[in-house]
Amino acid sequence: MDALYYPFHLCHEQTLHEILKDYSSAHFLDFMALQFTPFIGATGFPDRMGDYYPELLASGKIIQGYDVSGPLSPSMVVAVNQDLADPLWRSIFHEALKEDRRFQRGLVAFSQDNQGRSTVPIDSIVLIAFQKPEREFVSYSVKTLQAMTRRRLPEDENLAFEYGFGLIKTSAALRYSIQLCRQLGLVAVTDSPGHHQLLTRMCLRDSVDLSNICVKREGY
Repeated sequence: MDALYYPFHLCHEQTLHEILKDYSSAHFLDFMALQFTPFIGATGFPDRMGDYYPELLASGKIIQGYDVSGPLSPSMVVAVNQDLADPLWRSIFHEALKEDRRFQRGLVAFSQDNQGRSTVPIDSIVLIAFQKPEREFVSYSVKTLQAMTRRRLPEDENLAFEYGFGLIKTSAALRYSIQLCRQLGLVAVTDSPGHHQLLTRMCLRDSVDLSNICVKREGY
């Protein structure tokens, strides 16, 4: 069988080798440039795994080019709102944001040492603010977050928006991963325990039959 690496568009070289030990090919989503409103969205460098491993791309060991950018479809909005309203999903998200460095990196920028390893948050104040216990219980939806973009926000509300946008980006990336796995018959594989738990919760709650594997990172 083939595997889809989720929820990011790139993975560590060792993780890639671990995936290819067990699966014929590793599929990768493109960078998710989510267009949240006409003026606000997630942007990033549109690199792909095949850029770094052209020999694996040429041999079919890496398969890429799955576009997940643009605005959320109406059905995706419904699905994302379902995650944001799920107390257990929110609890898993918030616990991972407190304890899981790999999970934190998807939402808060980290500086790196000369070996490319994450060291400390570039803005530790933001991370600490995100980790406040009360954030877990604030009600969010796609509509309420979009409404917040229509006015200038004071600092505390801007942090609340960034936390909510992190929820939406996380949910959307996992939803796209589920969709692709079901469409192509792929096994979902990650090296992020927090995202693995979130996807497990979504599949269990929504009665989705999906193989979901977490590669344990040791020494890297």
